[in-house]
Amino acid sequence: MTATNKPAFLLLLILIMAVSCILPLPAAHSAAASPKNVVLVDKNGSSFIPLRVLNELSGTSTSWDASLKRIDISQGNVSLTLFAGQDGAYVNENPVHLAALPFSDSGTVYVPLAAVSDALKLKLQWDKETASVRFTDAQGKSFRLPVLTGALIRPESSAAASSRQTFKVGGRSFTVQIVTVPLLHPKVRLDVVLAGGSVGKVEELRSIAKRSHAIAAVNGTFFNAYTSGSYKAPYGYIAAGGKLLKNSPGDRRAVFAYDSNHLAELVPGGNFMPRFQAGEFEGGLQAGPRLVTDGKVSLNVAAEGFRDPKILTGGGARSALGLTRDHKLLLVTSGGATIPQLAQIMKQAGAWQAMNLDGGASSGLYFNGGYLTTPGRLISNAIVVKSQ
Repeated sequence: MTATNKPAFLLLLILIMAVSCILPLPAAHSAAASPKNVVLVDKNGSSFIPLRVLNELSGTSTSWDASLKRIDISQGNVSLTLFAGQDGAYVNENPVHLAALPFSDSGTVYVPLAAVSDALKLKLQWDKETASVRFTDAQGKSFRLPVLTGALIRPESSAAASSRQTFKVGGRSFTVQIVTVPLLHPKVRLDVVLAGGSVGKVEELRSIAKRSHAIAAVNGTFFNAYTSGSYKAPYGYIAAGGKLLKNSPGDRRAVFAYDSNHLAELVPGGNFMPRFQAGEFEGGLQAGPRLVTDGKVSLNVAAEGFRDPKILTGGGARSALGLTRDHKLLLVTSGGATIPQLAQIMKQAGAWQAMNLDGGASSGLYFNGGYLTTPGRLISNAIVVKSQ
């Protein structure tokens, strides 16, 4: 480089560096949403599980060779070799025939449940209430998976949908707002959020939803809304992210609880804490009373510790949540309903399990940036739905 063009080169270099400082960097690509771990029952009635879940069992290891489409599973003196798309397999090098073929979908390898459970001597237990299967190995280690029937949920499908429906209960018609959330959708994430990030504070539901980057949110537990003090205590258990945010020992009211895989259920208050401490649940929120059990209206307010007889006779704005048999979460708001009427509404809406949430002026439902039902006051906490 000559002395005459060196200054021009330096000037050009300085300009390039300056422009690079002000130009926006390319957006980082977020990782694809991982499919939920499920027992997939296909249209032929064959059952499959993700290969990766077997690593949770005692002394079990797995490997996947994409180039050879080879799957290896070993546990103690048992080895199982399968090939994606092929009906031939080996157990301890002895050839066996598979009735259902292993396959790979969206980066997840699925293996036939019958072949794996037979080879590894797994105990399988069906739970009707949660539509799930518990797997237990010979050493007593276990985990649960929800059952998904039909086909895997595609990431590009809707993570939530809203509807306005009318139900007739005892000669009256109730128009309700419903947000339906497929909990096994790869992008769906649940959270329980405290107002202001702290127990005892209150905040607008829409504000809680927006700072949580939620696509849907509903008000949560009961709380002391009428105190003149700044601390407005919530009632009942509140847990999120595997941490207990609010304890409530001895409280018998129903708890909505879910694990890290979004298998959700309704738990009696006395059963929640031992299972939470055992690591079974990632989050939970207590309200009640329970409205629907296994598809039937079930109200036992005294057993849950409710003492005011008006809990069954008073009408007003209501919020509730329900779980369907195919693992959809229903977030519901209704005006002017009694608790028994709300139970009938939830049953008609398709809930297999359902419970009441805080109501009255607290009742609110948020979806896609706005209110479907506007609450009449600031609230203490909320259940929020995020799309990854």
